[in-house]
Amino acid sequence: MIALIVRNSWTQLRRDRAAQILAFVVPVAFFSIFAVIFGGGGNRMNGMSRVAVAVVDEDQSEKSRALVAALSADSGLRVVTAPPARAHGKPSTDPLTRATAEQMVKSGDVPVALILPAGTGASIGSFTGGGVKALVWVDPSDPVAGRMVGGLLQRAALRAAAAGGGFMGLSTRDPDEMLPLEFEQHAVLGEKRESPMVAFYAAGIAVMFIMFSAAGAGGALIEETESGTLERVLTSGLGMTGLLLGKWLYLTTLACAQIVVMFLWGMLVFKLPLLEHLPGFIIMTVVTAAAAAAFGLVLATLSRTRQQLAGLANLIVLSLNAIGGSMFPRFLMSDTLQRISLVGFNAWALDGYLKVFWRQEPLSALAPQVGAILGFTALFLLLARRLARRWEAA
Repeated sequence: MIALIVRNSWTQLRRDRAAQILAFVVPVAFFSIFAVIFGGGGNRMNGMSRVAVAVVDEDQSEKSRALVAALSADSGLRVVTAPPARAHGKPSTDPLTRATAEQMVKSGDVPVALILPAGTGASIGSFTGGGVKALVWVDPSDPVAGRMVGGLLQRAALRAAAAGGGFMGLSTRDPDEMLPLEFEQHAVLGEKRESPMVAFYAAGIAVMFIMFSAAGAGGALIEETESGTLERVLTSGLGMTGLLLGKWLYLTTLACAQIVVMFLWGMLVFKLPLLEHLPGFIIMTVVTAAAAAAFGLVLATLSRTRQQLAGLANLIVLSLNAIGGSMFPRFLMSDTLQRISLVGFNAWALDGYLKVFWRQEPLSALAPQVGAILGFTALFLLLARRLARRWEAA
């Protein structure tokens, strides 16, 4: 009898595709994603992903230029010495300035900026504890980049000091015990906030859960099909297009309400500055909710049973959020993974929320994110309408 129970259970599992996905595909997919992130593809310390650092050499001495050259030759860094090219603009040939470098950190172009003030060259390799200090400006949302640049700066300073004639009698000491160049590190974002990273976490969690919610609520189409309600609705004159439009509007308003509740809670409990950034919040919330609702309709029209929907939702939603920044910051991933993550609208949405709450950029800066998310929305709606044809033909 026990053997019969075991055999029947395996037979049921073999017939249930959704259960097979949950039992075998989802764990393997997550293992693969995190193995790539932590096993080499996203670990900066193994040289697979270089840290971008904007370098401003105000000293222009022989030693400061040697320091910049040593930083450029380091496999862990990608040194930027010119302002970034903006949309429809030519790359600038002008050297970086303090103001430009600071703006690059605030805009997320680079996580770290290194300023070498006048007199820095004379301080390299002096080991006196005085002299001019280098300045390291960091984006605190990336806790790894600043520390990594600080460590690699010391190694580059040792090389620059050696190229300039040694270590002033200290060359016999262990380099690990010496500090060849002192520097000061400052955060250019979030210093005046009591909980500077709340917006970062609120955006990631909100985007992930509205995707789950939209997928689950979209499953009402499957229930209506099984109960015969869908057939009666289609014969009422509304049509499949009208039905999908109504479902999409409902799911959009539901997702908007969920995001609002999340951010209101963050404002009341964790002092998230919601009211200060209300216009940007409204724009990002509406477009993100619209995309999530259309995404839910795609999953619902693609699935034939609730079990299939649950399996697809778990696999696709969790995978997209794993590489999209909700579970693990994208800035700690390799450049390749960061580009791959843009195949999901959630990565664009998260970037948009960070521009609003963390980087405090103007509304015009949201154009790339809003445009991409609206494109995803249109694509999802067209795909859902095409997949829904099977119900009209039934």
